[in-house]
Amino acid sequence: MKEELANKTSAEELALLERAQKGENAAIEEMLNRYKKQVRGKANTLYLVGADKDDLIQEGMIGLFKAIREFNPEKNESFGAFAQLCITRQMYSAIKASKRKKNQPLNDYVSLYEEEVSFSQNPEESVIDRETTQQLEGMLMERLSKMERQVLSMHTAGYSCQQIAAELCKDPKSIDNALQRLRRKLKTVLAITTRM
Repeated sequence: MKEELANKTSAEELALLERAQKGENAAIEEMLNRYKKQVRGKANTLYLVGADKDDLIQEGMIGLFKAIREFNPEKNESFGAFAQLCITRQMYSAIKASKRKKNQPLNDYVSLYEEEVSFSQNPEESVIDRETTQQLEGMLMERLSKMERQVLSMHTAGYSCQQIAAELCKDPKSIDNALQRLRRKLKTVLAITTRM
């Protein structure tokens, strides 16, 4: 892997990156698949407070997607090295944020859906993060049933499974199943990390 990172980006990979940056879904997925081992490898060396390894991998995949989108062959010789930097930064940002929040009460958390929320000191990164979140949310919503959307909305508003079940006149087990499907669909969306 280190040899791959040090090497100049091949003409074939440059062409694939160019297609990915133009929004070609197949090219984006191919680039994500090529470098997902790099994301997993980095995630195995780190720890995210209050989360599991999959959460860190998802952060790394977002970093990889940003690398695909922002790579400039005139500034960077190796996409592998640039991707490693973006993946690492994204994961460290998540770890830093989790350490700041680990002792905060849950009712102090801020919704990801509020426009004015900024998780970064850099305004450019804030805009990119907000755009990425909106695009991921859009992809997820396309895959959800009406009931799953209702469950997601109520769950993110702080309702328990029992409260959601009572509100929707459903069995609590069906609400739990809907939440499990939501998690699987979210993982799928993050694995392909946006179809833009």
